[in-house]
Amino acid sequence: MDDNLIVGHAKDGSRHWENRPEAGWKDFRFNQPYEGGLSRLREVLANTNLDPATLWQWGTMQAMALIAILKAAEKRFGRNGQELVLDCMRAVGYDIGKQITENTAIPDTMSSSELMSFFATVVNRIVYSSLESPMIVDDQSVDFHIDWCPHQSHYSAFDCRVQRYLVQGMIDAAQEFLKKQGREEIWDVEFKTTIPAGADTCHFVIQKGSPEERRKWEEYTKELEERALRIAEKEHL
Repeated sequence: MDDNLIVGHAKDGSRHWENRPEAGWKDFRFNQPYEGGLSRLREVLANTNLDPATLWQWGTMQAMALIAILKAAEKRFGRNGQELVLDCMRAVGYDIGKQITENTAIPDTMSSSELMSFFATVVNRIVYSSLESPMIVDDQSVDFHIDWCPHQSHYSAFDCRVQRYLVQGMIDAAQEFLKKQGREEIWDVEFKTTIPAGADTCHFVIQKGSPEERRKWEEYTKELEERALRIAEKEHL
């Protein structure tokens, strides 16, 4: 393993998602997604000899199956098949985002940039089971590096597109949560680098914008959709 990864995320007796250095982190309330199953899993891990590493193998099988389903739907049914699969993923992402924020509130002292950064940490470290290095840049921008991702060894760079729909659903839920808290704001995500494309980390930036501004994340998502349909059409011929 990369020594820099070990240094940046050395074992200290806590779970990797529990701590951040910002004072506001202790006031950020969130729910564990799929909490019922999680509680049962912790009982199993505590009382049986189940190797937790096999959960990665199981999860990778599910992830590769999702890629195969999407590609098959695009090849056989074109845009309609693509929309069916992608809409399902966005709905699942939205449900996870709702689970994370349900029955919680934003402290008056917490800025929206802190909230978005903390929400991203829950998504990155828990939902995606990844190692993350986050930073709150200012009131308008936050970013994070994914230092290790469970998908990085088996996803191609183009396969990573499927995560955009899960993430978009989570962003939808986060912005809906902001609105309910009296903060009607638009936050846009942009990726700078990805590990499957050869970078050391997956680097993402989340920036505050307005409804009138271009949504970089969604626009690039559309470009990827069109590219995928062109590939599927060629393979189908």
